[in-house]
Amino acid sequence: MKNKDSKRKWMWWFLGVVLALQLYFVRELLAAFALFALGFAAIAFVVMSLYMLQKVWETGVQRVADSQHPVVDMARRGVNAVEDLARRPLRRPGSAAAR
Repeated sequence: MKNKDSKRKWMWWFLGVVLALQLYFVRELLAAFALFALGFAAIAFVVMSLYMLQKVWETGVQRVADSQHPVVDMARRGVNAVEDLARRPLRRPGSAAAR
């Protein structure tokens, strides 16, 4: 007898859920929830993609900077030369000020 009552209880719950899903308002809420979930998933995908691209770029630049390849060494010397030129004063020490 108790087993039969338990099955009836689950049957009524199932019928109530089916009836609730047929209501227009419930279907509209579920559709809106699905759209928002897809939107947030798309935003999360874009953010994670940008984050991963930045990390890959960072790793690549670090490997190139640590490289002993002749082209990288030449570029490093060029950057150092430009930095030395930028540090030099525009006027010679002891020269007269421009009028």
